[in-house]
Amino acid sequence: MAHRIVGKPIGRLDGIEKVSGEARYSGDVMLPGLVWGKALRSPLPHARILRIDTSKAKALAGVLAVLTARDLPDILVGRRMFDMPLLARDRVRFIGERVAVVAALDPDIAEEALALIDVEYEDLPAVFDPVEAIKDGAPILHENPGAYDGAPSERPHPNVQSVLRFKLGDVEAGFRASDRVFEHTFRTQLDHQGYLEPHAGVVGIDEDGRVQVWASNKMPFRLKELLSQALQLPPAQIRVNLTPIGGDFGGKGSVMDLPLAYHLARATGRPVKMVMRYTEELMAGNPRHPAVITMRTGVSKDGRIVARRVKALFNSGAYAAFKPAPSVNLGGTGMGAGVYRISHLLIEAFCVYSNNIPCGHARSPGEPQMVFAGESHMDMIARELSLDPAEFRRRNLLRDGDLLANGHHLEHVRASETLEAALKASHWSEPKPGPWIGRGAAMTHRHIGVGFTNARVRLESDGTVTLLIALPDTGTGAHLVLRQVVAEVLGLPLDEVEIEIATTDDFTTDSGVGGSRVTHTGGRAAYHAAEKLKEQIQAEAAKLGEPASSLSAIAQAAAREGRTLEASHFYDAKAHGAVTSFTAQVAEVAVDPATGQVTVRHFTTAHDVGTIINPIGHQGQIEGGLIQGLGFALMEEMKTEDGQISTLSLGDFKLPTIQDIPPLTTVLLEDAVGPGPFNAKAIGEGSISAVAPAIANAVADACGVRILDLPITAEKVYFGLKDTERRS
Repeated sequence: MAHRIVGKPIGRLDGIEKVSGEARYSGDVMLPGLVWGKALRSPLPHARILRIDTSKAKALAGVLAVLTARDLPDILVGRRMFDMPLLARDRVRFIGERVAVVAALDPDIAEEALALIDVEYEDLPAVFDPVEAIKDGAPILHENPGAYDGAPSERPHPNVQSVLRFKLGDVEAGFRASDRVFEHTFRTQLDHQGYLEPHAGVVGIDEDGRVQVWASNKMPFRLKELLSQALQLPPAQIRVNLTPIGGDFGGKGSVMDLPLAYHLARATGRPVKMVMRYTEELMAGNPRHPAVITMRTGVSKDGRIVARRVKALFNSGAYAAFKPAPSVNLGGTGMGAGVYRISHLLIEAFCVYSNNIPCGHARSPGEPQMVFAGESHMDMIARELSLDPAEFRRRNLLRDGDLLANGHHLEHVRASETLEAALKASHWSEPKPGPWIGRGAAMTHRHIGVGFTNARVRLESDGTVTLLIALPDTGTGAHLVLRQVVAEVLGLPLDEVEIEIATTDDFTTDSGVGGSRVTHTGGRAAYHAAEKLKEQIQAEAAKLGEPASSLSAIAQAAAREGRTLEASHFYDAKAHGAVTSFTAQVAEVAVDPATGQVTVRHFTTAHDVGTIINPIGHQGQIEGGLIQGLGFALMEEMKTEDGQISTLSLGDFKLPTIQDIPPLTTVLLEDAVGPGPFNAKAIGEGSISAVAPAIANAVADACGVRILDLPITAEKVYFGLKDTERRS
């Protein structure tokens, strides 16, 4: 079916105001009497707090308030598991934990005041590695973690936050039936989301006593709920006002400093702004979990996977507070089965306490770690079986009717078509263009996200339509997509549909942004609301006896009777449906044998997609995720030693730049069977997870060096080559 607006490559309409500085982010909010808040952070990974002297800070001119845990309610915060204090009360558990907070007339005075606070600590034993943290005799971070609100019941060790399992068949019986068994262990690094806008927020208390919040947060209604709990206030007393978000990638869903800003606002009687410096982001944000993943796979003589057991240890840091999943774990661990038919499967994921920065969600939480391990493992097995890695994958790909690790039943599986498209476009079977050049393939899949979203559409007196929505646009172009959906349904030009951003007063609930769900839930809500408004417009035109009446005439006729034509829809997707989206990627790399330097010569990414609502934004999501995957594979790492992060600027952290991006080929296999509006599928998180293993597999193909721990640096490859020389 041909569409008028859907499927058209329309450019971002908010780009000019964002690049010109006109867009007002949370950190730009200014209110009368506004003051600045800053937090003092622990320099030690694990220590008892013996004494805090704030007298000099309080005496500094321009300081309005200094608070410690003794000045605050004894409340724990979190997203699902509530185990993190507002300020460290008796001890600190990681370098960067907040110990005190100040409010001052400007940020420089606030920083000066922090330097005047004297804290006396007593060192405590610390543990940093998740393997060591669950051994007998390891330092215990939380004496009774099972008592925390939201804590899972299973706890094989006091330092285990949570356990998540996926099981199919009988894995031990599967291993007994296997002809060969392979086992490998992989490690992934601590990695930041890399958004440019740091966590920022403004909290004020208005003349009616209501708490007004502006925050860089993608889930305003959940934020309202969490603040209600943290501040011990009724939800109706809090309003979250939406602002543009300068990048998210999973990291903008927690309360962060907002409860402290509220307590400073109470203490000073003035609105308080708190903006994290990037040093604070990197030492106390909520980055991607490092992981230690062991995979054991049994195969038959003909190269069929019979059984797999996966054990993943996620280094979760000092608190579980930043994880929103119901299991307080990482659902992406289900990707331990990959895109393959495995009758006998057991995946166990353990999130482990350590004296490191607490970790949270990052784009495709848990999946890049697990897919790196799983797809590297597949290539290693293929080489041992003397099989082409692509052929080994072909023999094991999911088919219609198969089950995923979580028991989800699949239909309309397009794994094979996606793999073949990537292989063809990357010239997989052709000779390589020279020595020290290799190719590597990897695959993944992703369901469209579920959740619930409200939309309200209103016909204005001038004949234009306004869409009221409470979904923030995190930089993805989501608001443009929603406008396209409404314009398509109502038969309007795009510029006659406007977006109005709701507050948490306008609807009762909304699940917000995350999990590749915005086009699904927001789009379907907008679609159905627009359909309802269309029916009203048609009925109104019939009453006028003029079916061809203009929309402005229809709106004005209704207004003369005191009516406004508007319609709302609440869309609640409780299940994924049976369709998942597949991705296959091929990297071609060159390795310099003298230095170990890896250069990605070309990258091919093939995607099984539904109806594409906006091709420009769709491609932007593919390329953005791919480039993040490139950084994860080759350069990004928050380096730590004894809990101390040494990469405390984006320059040290090494995000990819334009010079790091290889030539890209994108292949889209369109098939309109998705659950989104007009049969759209998810794309936001599909392109990131298979990048690292594709590159690792290509490096092994190019020079024989297998990198088991990310990132794949020149040093690791160089020493791998030297080790190979010594053994030969």
